[in-house]
Amino acid sequence: MNMLDPQWLDAQYNNRARIPEHPELFARWRKASAAALAGSPGARLDVAYGSQPTQTLDVFPAALPGAPVLVFIHGGYWRSLDKADHSFIAPSFVADGATVVVPNYSLCPAASIEDIALEMTQVVAWVHRHAGSFGADPSRIALAGHSAGGHLAAMLLCCRWKDVDAALPLQPLLGALSISGLYDLEPLRHTPFIQADLRLTARSANRLSPAFFAAPSGRCTRWRAALSRTNSCDRTC
Repeated sequence: MNMLDPQWLDAQYNNRARIPEHPELFARWRKASAAALAGSPGARLDVAYGSQPTQTLDVFPAALPGAPVLVFIHGGYWRSLDKADHSFIAPSFVADGATVVVPNYSLCPAASIEDIALEMTQVVAWVHRHAGSFGADPSRIALAGHSAGGHLAAMLLCCRWKDVDAALPLQPLLGALSISGLYDLEPLRHTPFIQADLRLTARSANRLSPAFFAAPSGRCTRWRAALSRTNSCDRTC
């Protein structure tokens, strides 16, 4: 079998086609998220972490000071869904004593995956800088992400944080949970239903694929998330 056959790739990666009831699942998420917001009067919504309209986040503070922070990154193949669809994540973690942050990000094709990964570094920097203002502990930040969000969580574990903000620790994250993440992006370059939106090249697919990052020596420095005009990333250790 040709592993880059477009029809086969569409069958493997187009989850909405594979799950015809997905509209009902998304509706269930939205209903649960609306209930979560209604039950979270202390939530801080649509807080800006950057200058673009898409660069906002929701904070669900824990009741007690010094709480750890869970940043949840939503999926949607980097091109769909919204933080408002995922507020349902927060209540159970808040009840267990954690603050939850759910960010939005720019979506493909208006933004590239590189752009989105860099936006997520801004989120972590913002959380570290502002954690004290909502009673959380900046030394206890962890990530979770689903699907494309899982990919972004894996990328963030490998960030050169001093290139993002010199005031950040070498590694501000305690860890990450990647749920059904995408780690090899090369097949998506050849997958018809999504390739036009993602606009991946051979080079960008390679440098954005955590599956092929070299094993770290000491701290992980496999890609540079420098928030600069060059918007450059690399995977050098």
